[in-house]
Amino acid sequence: IEELFIEGFRVKRKYVMKISAVTFIKNGEILGYPFIQSIKSVLPIVDEFVVNVGESEDNTLAQIQSINNSKIRIIKSKWNDHMKDKGYVYGQQKMIAHFNCCYDWAFYVEADEIYHEDDLIKIKSAMQDNIMDSNVEALAFNFLHFYGNANSYLDSPGWYRSEARIIKNSIRTYSPDGLFWVVLDNNKNGRYPRAKIIDAYCYHYGWVRTEEEMNLKSSKVQKYWDKVPTKIDYGQMDQSIIKKFEGTHPQVVKSWLPKDSRLYRVDENYQLTKKQKKHQLMIKIEKLLGLELSKKHYQLIK
Repeated sequence: IEELFIEGFRVKRKYVMKISAVTFIKNGEILGYPFIQSIKSVLPIVDEFVVNVGESEDNTLAQIQSINNSKIRIIKSKWNDHMKDKGYVYGQQKMIAHFNCCYDWAFYVEADEIYHEDDLIKIKSAMQDNIMDSNVEALAFNFLHFYGNANSYLDSPGWYRSEARIIKNSIRTYSPDGLFWVVLDNNKNGRYPRAKIIDAYCYHYGWVRTEEEMNLKSSKVQKYWDKVPTKIDYGQMDQSIIKKFEGTHPQVVKSWLPKDSRLYRVDENYQLTKKQKKHQLMIKIEKLLGLELSKKHYQLIK
């Protein structure tokens, strides 16, 4: 579809893009996901929202249907409990939704990730600005990983500070797991997509859920990594990477958030793991050399 814009004697042709959003969810209600808020947060800027709903033990499907929005297209699926290799089930379920997209961009929205209403125009503009640039395959967001409550977030190279969440549907991709994409230049070799960073945040609320909900999640999904669930204790965290959130939360999630207004405090007797000590060292290197060392599943382009 094209529109004509006249500037004096010059006529420009502007491609009018369309946007698909995608997600997958199973047992969203009993596991405490803000999945309804997540879906609603981006509905205003997308043309369709493909929701892959796994066979659940709760009212997840009914809750999504109750949104009653014509943009939402529901796919029902059954997870493969025999697949226990590195969480590939998550990749399968993500791809089921992604491969049913019909439009120019796929905006992947995890069920505990929400976008601020103040950023929506900026996000859509970034897609429009880059739709015809073949060098730009994806768009990435800065991340806020909230922890323990809504006023505390984690800032560490151990917690990815940015990630690609929007990708063009015109390139060949697959998802090794739920987190990222791999681009196929040929049938044998893959790479991370080339991405620009949008000046906007993804608000990640997974670690704001109760410990009970997180442990229930662990008991149900660790089998997909062929692991035995271990008890999750929010107190077992490096206090030095927990920062005070000074901004505002998306309106759609405010009623879901816990009301604690303090900075989250961990167990003062907790001894850091080797990995956490490694991350402390990386933070020192970042400050000394002006680097950013968190893992990135994309190739940054300016």
